[in-house]
Amino acid sequence: MRKLMIVDGMALLFRSYFATAAMGNFFPNRDGVPTNGVQGFLRHMMAAKQTFQPTDLVVCWDMGAETFRNDLYDGYKAHRPAPAPELVPQFDQARQASETLGFTNLGVHGLEADDLIASLVENYATDVPITIVSGDKDLFQLLRPNVTIALTKKGYTEYDVYTEDRFVEEYGFTPKQYVDYKALIGDAADGYPGVKGIGPKTATRLIQSYGTIGGLIESLPNETKGVQKKVTEQREMLDISYELAALHYEPQVTLDGGAPIPPWSETMKAQLEALDYSLVVRYGESLHA
Repeated sequence: MRKLMIVDGMALLFRSYFATAAMGNFFPNRDGVPTNGVQGFLRHMMAAKQTFQPTDLVVCWDMGAETFRNDLYDGYKAHRPAPAPELVPQFDQARQASETLGFTNLGVHGLEADDLIASLVENYATDVPITIVSGDKDLFQLLRPNVTIALTKKGYTEYDVYTEDRFVEEYGFTPKQYVDYKALIGDAADGYPGVKGIGPKTATRLIQSYGTIGGLIESLPNETKGVQKKVTEQREMLDISYELAALHYEPQVTLDGGAPIPPWSETMKAQLEALDYSLVVRYGESLHA
């Protein structure tokens, strides 16, 4: 049976980079170019493949810093510092290295990797079980009976795996309502405020009571004076926050011919050795001994 694994490439690359950068370990190649993020990313990929045993695998990438969300709200991710100079050359290296291992890679200018992941889920989850590997909880809104999300944890082989049932048990509402929840509480990491003064506890109660932002607006006269005031005065930001939190479906994002995974080979090993990815070679050999 086919099983699709979708990987948030940039999330794994950043995580891998910072795992060793704090200690000053950049593992430069023979030309002095850092490879710590790339090698960690590839080991993450290989470990995830070993853990979840997919038949198909696709890596989704952000393409540039600007997307339609920046046009919607100037503050979107505006507070984030520029990438470290040791990380910058590894963006292209990571995608090239992923291709070296034969993985399918997707990136579309103007869209975030999350939107590509959402589009693939929408197009394929009815027919194929899907595991999403990421560190981004925004993807929770994609959970459904045939979709699981494996959040990365410390190391290469530990994941915090969410199913639709686990999400409902922990949050008290459905994954589809996660975008309404995020619109209310905002996202400090992405730089949008939601409705100031409404935190997770109140947001959960509102979603449980009214279902959606639309339901809340319709029933706002039934709410406390405090909630009425906050929502009314910050309505525009609430609507913007909803648009920023929602993942966008692009029907043209497809996998023509699937995304089959080639087996580990001597050719791959030689290509990785030529790139000075010795850590990856050793890890690959250990998995396929």
